[in-house]
Amino acid sequence: MITNIIGISMRTIVDIPDSQVKILDQVSKKKNVSRASLIREALTKYINSYSNSKKGYELAFGVWKNKKLDSLKYQQKLRDEWGS
Repeated sequence: MITNIIGISMRTIVDIPDSQVKILDQVSKKKNVSRASLIREALTKYINSYSNSKKGYELAFGVWKNKKLDSLKYQQKLRDEWGS
């Protein structure tokens, strides 16, 4: 958990719709944990998945590196198809 790594924690106020609070209550009773604990767990999972996900530019970077073509000729071919 991030607070364990940094060694600090922060209290905050978050507006949560009643429908989600009801679900949090149900899950917290079932798992025998607090709502705060469930929210920390969900936030940690979200942050980890966000941190581990590749950004669009990372997925696209180098995608053409193994292509055996002249990029300017390819660009001109595409433009010719557009009728410019």
